[in-house]
Amino acid sequence: MLIANKLLPAGRGLASALIKRAPTIELDWDLRQKSRFESTDSSGRTIGIFLPRGSVVRGGDVLVAEDGSLVRVIAAPQAVLVITHCTQHGTPFDLTRAAYHLGNRHVPIELRPDRLQIEPDHVLAAMLRSMHLIVHEAQAPFEPEAGAYGAHGGHGHSHEHPNEDSHGKSQGHGHHHDHAHDHTREAGHTHTHSPTEVQAHQQGHDHDHDHGHVHGPGCKHDH
Repeated sequence: MLIANKLLPAGRGLASALIKRAPTIELDWDLRQKSRFESTDSSGRTIGIFLPRGSVVRGGDVLVAEDGSLVRVIAAPQAVLVITHCTQHGTPFDLTRAAYHLGNRHVPIELRPDRLQIEPDHVLAAMLRSMHLIVHEAQAPFEPEAGAYGAHGGHGHSHEHPNEDSHGKSQGHGHHHDHAHDHTREAGHTHTHSPTEVQAHQQGHDHDHDHGHVHGPGCKHDH
């Protein structure tokens, strides 16, 4: 197995002719957000990728192997939801509003001038359709915004896989959501809590409600 432990974003510093001649490797988003995994390039070589923790590989990046050979990364087409606004009954601002609501749910989003793309989720699809947006499934490369995604954006949505083996094969997929509720400002609380009361109230709130449900745009529950 050939080891690649260096990443050149967009092939920075390399001649375009070298990049074009390099073997390619097609990776979906699930793999490209890992720092340790293995795959096979277009020339049939098994490549073991060992990058610094927190690295994200993008389509167009170039991996450098220990023997000096290059491998160009292609973002593989995968299942996505394509979200567009209704030209008859909506405006482009509807996409901005959708991006806001998805961002509040820590959903990785690919932003385009005329559309959004997210990974398939039937609950989110229903929410978006209720906002009069058009949602359809497609196969396309997925390149979400870096700042919107967990360890790479600081939102507390971790995609690090502590149970990966040495080749990045996940033994358990852990998502960690940091939902901090300000209970001093909930509806119906008109009096002021002392810091001790607030702490006790937060400790007693066991977060038994289902984080998987989706609120519509008219919902009063500040989640």
